[in-house]
Amino acid sequence: MKGYRASRLLPRLWMLCVYAFLYLPIASLVFFSFTESSLPNVWSGFSLRWYRALIADTDLKEGLWLSLKIATLTATAAVVLGSLAAAALHRYPRFFGRALFSGMVSAPLVMPDVIVGLSLLLMLVSLQRLLGVPERGMLTIWLGHLLLGMAYATVVIHARLKDLDPQLEEAAQDLGARPRQVFFLITLPMIAQSLVSAWLLTFTLSLDDVVLSAFLSGPGSTTLPLVIFSRARLGLNPSVNAIATVVVVIVAVGVTIASIMIARQERRRSNEMTSARRCR
Repeated sequence: MKGYRASRLLPRLWMLCVYAFLYLPIASLVFFSFTESSLPNVWSGFSLRWYRALIADTDLKEGLWLSLKIATLTATAAVVLGSLAAAALHRYPRFFGRALFSGMVSAPLVMPDVIVGLSLLLMLVSLQRLLGVPERGMLTIWLGHLLLGMAYATVVIHARLKDLDPQLEEAAQDLGARPRQVFFLITLPMIAQSLVSAWLLTFTLSLDDVVLSAFLSGPGSTTLPLVIFSRARLGLNPSVNAIATVVVVIVAVGVTIASIMIARQERRRSNEMTSARRCR
């Protein structure tokens, strides 16, 4: 009996240690964002001093706004392009250059960010010398993030497309549905969860990217991670904890809303499938 209890207790204890390792640093960051002290890891009483300082900190606010804009545009474009790439790989298992195409799509996943950032920088500098555009700024950062985000989105969406039952789409076509109707009424609802997951993943990757942004940023286009990284060299204060807490809240709210939407959609699908089986 004791051995059975120990066998049940050890996995729970292990999971507790894993969660503590992952989330205690974030919890401590949020905790010390409310300190009165000027040191980021010293508690000297509850205060909203650093949130008030954050309101007056132009660099942090502009960096956060720029990061949110780039992350939103990156996630949206990555899902669109990743869906097209995943559909091509799934629908056409054999075409000329498929292996090369698949390798090029997956290459950013295994290449170091330093190599990707340096190669993009050299290419953009060459284009700027020849054409005069683009200048390094928000556009170039977005292009770099899109390159990386599209690779992740393609992998996530392609994995979902592999699990789809092709007979559902064939049945819809046999019943007279046009290809556009099949996509919007059959395929899109079934891959909606993977699209949301890919969007959240690429949004998060873009929001906290440092390496690519450092290579591709220009004057007046400093993202939030770059602002924090540059201040870390001179010494941080709890205002960084405050802005990090704001980002954590934004991401947590987004993930919660997405999880609720996915859960509702899954329940709706299961109820519809149950109703369809009963009608048979």
